[in-house]
Amino acid sequence: MSIIETIQKFVQNDAQLARLFERVREYAELYLIAKQRQKGCDGMGEVTTLKDEFIYSLNEIINYCKEKGYLSGEILYETDSIARDICKIQPE
Repeated sequence: MSIIETIQKFVQNDAQLARLFERVREYAELYLIAKQRQKGCDGMGEVTTLKDEFIYSLNEIINYCKEKGYLSGEILYETDSIARDICKIQPE
């Protein structure tokens, strides 16, 4: 089970987690769109900023889940892959 699938199991019963997940989904979508539209070096600063904001919000949700006991141990992820996984999940 992926990190996102595990987190998603707890979203329905945790309003704070649901808010955090929506924010991380928004950043994931913005980051992937900006990365796709990037041509050469144009827009590199914007893509980097969006990537940083996405990673920050993702780490925030991971830390929240660890504090609540939803996740444990060291969580490793590949940024682009996890962003795509998050965007695949339909909002409820």
